[in-house]
Amino acid sequence: MLVADDAGLELTTYGNKACRTPHLDALARRSTVFSSAFTSVSSCSPSRAALLTGLPSHQNGMYGLHQGVHHFSSFDGARSLPGILAAHGLRTGIVGKKHVGPEGVFPFEFAHTEETESVLQVGRNITRMRQLVRRFLAAPDPRPFFLYVGFHDPHRCGHTHPQYGIFCERFGDGTPGMGVIPDWTPEQYRPEDVAVPFFIQDTPAARLDLAAQYRTISRLDQGVGVVMTELARAGHLNDTLVIYTSDNGVPFARGRTNLYDPGVVEPLLVSSPRHPASWGTTSHALASLLDLTPTVMAWLGVPYPHYSIWKHGAPVTLTGRSLVPFLAQRDKTGGSRQEKRAARRVARRGGGEAVFASHQTHEATMHYPMRSVRTVAFKLIQNMYYRMPFPVDQDLYLAPAFQDILNRTHDGRPLPWLTSLDQYYHRPRWQLYDLRRDPHEQRNVAGKKRYAAALATLRARLRTWQDTTQDPWRCGPGAVLEDVGAFRQHPACLPLYNGL
Repeated sequence: MLVADDAGLELTTYGNKACRTPHLDALARRSTVFSSAFTSVSSCSPSRAALLTGLPSHQNGMYGLHQGVHHFSSFDGARSLPGILAAHGLRTGIVGKKHVGPEGVFPFEFAHTEETESVLQVGRNITRMRQLVRRFLAAPDPRPFFLYVGFHDPHRCGHTHPQYGIFCERFGDGTPGMGVIPDWTPEQYRPEDVAVPFFIQDTPAARLDLAAQYRTISRLDQGVGVVMTELARAGHLNDTLVIYTSDNGVPFARGRTNLYDPGVVEPLLVSSPRHPASWGTTSHALASLLDLTPTVMAWLGVPYPHYSIWKHGAPVTLTGRSLVPFLAQRDKTGGSRQEKRAARRVARRGGGEAVFASHQTHEATMHYPMRSVRTVAFKLIQNMYYRMPFPVDQDLYLAPAFQDILNRTHDGRPLPWLTSLDQYYHRPRWQLYDLRRDPHEQRNVAGKKRYAAALATLRARLRTWQDTTQDPWRCGPGAVLEDVGAFRQHPACLPLYNGL
């Protein structure tokens, strides 16, 4: 499992012709490419914990970042892939960024992470990562294995390691004082060469930011190539399921920490040697990173355990699904005219397949709980703390692109952005977007009469998912959830009469 850090769709495979990613493109040619994959939370530690447990952040307990002053952790009673698979005789390992805890919930047998050495070395130095992957694969151990490789690229580092550049794009590039990463041949990008996505303003500052991001993506891409080379060297290229994805969206406004599509859309490449006919194909099915735990377990033939996180709590239910069946079939774009018409009717009412998201915090000071449900046709976002301005994290604040937004707004200069800073900060309680008419999520139609039925259906589906996943926030912000004592058998949302 190869997990990038704050990576979006900056791959040739996903249509970005400006950012060169030959190694990821090679992996895509022996994978099923999921074109509509989404994280369940737009924050690093919460997403990684959700990916490894199969449970959304509000259910596994990782409400925000794990490191430093933030100090969030998953519940002690949660179970994750490394622990479950080890109990079934697999050897487990992690190389690179871990960013989750406690150790008892995420117990990797072989571990070289930021907990044991510099995250720059184990997450960005792809030569060091090669050595560690080789050591794991070369061990004289006949057990099947689960190896998690956590790249720290292309996360920003202007906040933590400014000497290496905005995205650590100079770390290991061979220039004076930057060190050398032998396995990395840095790509060069000029600001005028980048492809500016629709949600980022097209200004010199933003283009400079993107050029630095692209250069860091070249290290990520070559790192993926290094891992695949080591897999082949160890003789496991043709007997190992390989998954590539990222934890959350790109670190720009409307990206990471947001539930707009740029904050939650993810690359997802699934390469199965058992399904070579699926290599190079594209699945348009909606996929969630919550699907990865059931996918890995289904591929390995390991059953999911029956357990409760709490002593007297309800048993855990996975809401994700295995993606293995999608590897055994090509997308069906046909169907009768009647079937297509019926599917469109269901979609217009808010039906059809859906993916869900749940966001609580990020940094400790950024509590802003949100929930969302996304179908092919609609995205519904609930902003529980809608009377508060949307928070901004530390490294985004220092980013050239965001400083450009701040300065242009403050100075009254033109800002070629799809929204305004005021609109970005202040959001309504419910945001409903008709994705077929408005794929960039700019026109909130929650108050439109013609969308009332779809809104009601999506709200009901979101609430059902919250109930199923035991969401502690499901009554907020206008009521209190009572679910213990006299309310244990019949939980209730009791009104606060607070005007919400």
